[in-house]
Amino acid sequence: MKLLCLCGLAVLLLLPAKQPLDQSFQEIGLPAPDKLEVQNVKAESVTYLGRDAVRITDAGPANLDDASRFAIVPGAGFEDGGIEVSLSGDTAPDAPRELRGFVGISFRVSKDRSHFECFYLRPKNGRSEDQLQRNHSVQYISVPGFPWQKLRAESPGKYESYVDLVPGQWTQVRIQVSGTSARLYINGAEQPSLIVNDLKQPIAKGAIALWVGPGTIAHFSGLKVSQ
Repeated sequence: MKLLCLCGLAVLLLLPAKQPLDQSFQEIGLPAPDKLEVQNVKAESVTYLGRDAVRITDAGPANLDDASRFAIVPGAGFEDGGIEVSLSGDTAPDAPRELRGFVGISFRVSKDRSHFECFYLRPKNGRSEDQLQRNHSVQYISVPGFPWQKLRAESPGKYESYVDLVPGQWTQVRIQVSGTSARLYINGAEQPSLIVNDLKQPIAKGAIALWVGPGTIAHFSGLKVSQ
């Protein structure tokens, strides 16, 4: 009997871990850079670490607020469902040392671009020797009214979390959205790295955008959406 139990346990250990993947995901890809609706960024087609990708580079003025750099994917209207993409983020060679290679996805972007929700990564925090800095690896923000500074000051630790990240390397991101809740999954993990149960903007269908922060050079590949 003990032998049977041990054999059963061995079989279970060999089974692949359950992944939070939705079989209805459809790869919509990324359009040519000249088809993206860019705001304070430059977009170009490249091959990056073996993948066809779109490179998004910060091109905004130095005094621009943190949330105003993105490229809207045309035709990708989204309200509830899932968004999956591979992305990487790193700092430009001339970027100030305190910048972290901010890169992410905005969703439910309004037609006038004034309202959206966003999850983003700070890749240079992922393996910092400072634990507090590691705890700021992934972040939720909401525009307008809820920048990271306000969320951190009023609800410390609630809208950001730790995850292992490497600057400039591909990271698989999956965002699952339902009503006022959203979850962020990294690199196929079964459990989310960040859960937000109180999305700040009114629920509405909007665009998906490739988002970057100041001083960032980012790459995006393999965009998929399920609704």
